[in-house]
Amino acid sequence: MTNAAPVVLAGPSGTGKTTLARGLVASSPRYCFAVSATTRPPRPGEVDGVDYHFVERARFLEMVDRGEFAEWAEVHGELYGTPRVEIETAAREGRRVVLDIDVQGARQIRKAYPDATLIFVLPPSVPEMLRRLRGRGTEDHGRVARRLRSALAELRAAEWFDYVVVNDDLQRCLDEVRRIVEEGVAPTRSVTPEELEHFRAEVARVLETEYQEV
Repeated sequence: MTNAAPVVLAGPSGTGKTTLARGLVASSPRYCFAVSATTRPPRPGEVDGVDYHFVERARFLEMVDRGEFAEWAEVHGELYGTPRVEIETAAREGRRVVLDIDVQGARQIRKAYPDATLIFVLPPSVPEMLRRLRGRGTEDHGRVARRLRSALAELRAAEWFDYVVVNDDLQRCLDEVRRIVEEGVAPTRSVTPEELEHFRAEVARVLETEYQEV
């Protein structure tokens, strides 16, 4: 199971983890996506069955009851889950599923698949994370506030991930992720607990000064 164990990329919204996941899958046929199910509506350009399986909340909960998910969670008021069958099929074929999920899901994957590689992704700074969130054009003031509050909790979880990478340059970070997954090489830039705490403090400051009323 070791060579086919899932690869998890997690971290706050606006870190670029989805872009990194896509880059890793595109780099080799040894990697593939397990298309997640979600109750959130599609964003412009997203395709059902390709980006996500978009399902009604009632159907999602039925899938939970039947034990069809390797992990699932409620994030920002919507449900997300990874179908277990997709991970198991990929493993039989010797491929590694790449999962772009939240830290709740990462905990469940670690429990279900102890050999999984868990990578926490950080943006280079809080202002850059905000720029990425606001630049999407899909996040209003209230949504950005909710994502920042989630980031506070997610940053606390970084310490139990196998690796922490800083996405300050996409190609460099993608190369680093590949070395981690394929060779077990630690990131060139280590992130200390103190740096993570400073990042959390900066997120808290932004919430207090810019989003206190939300």
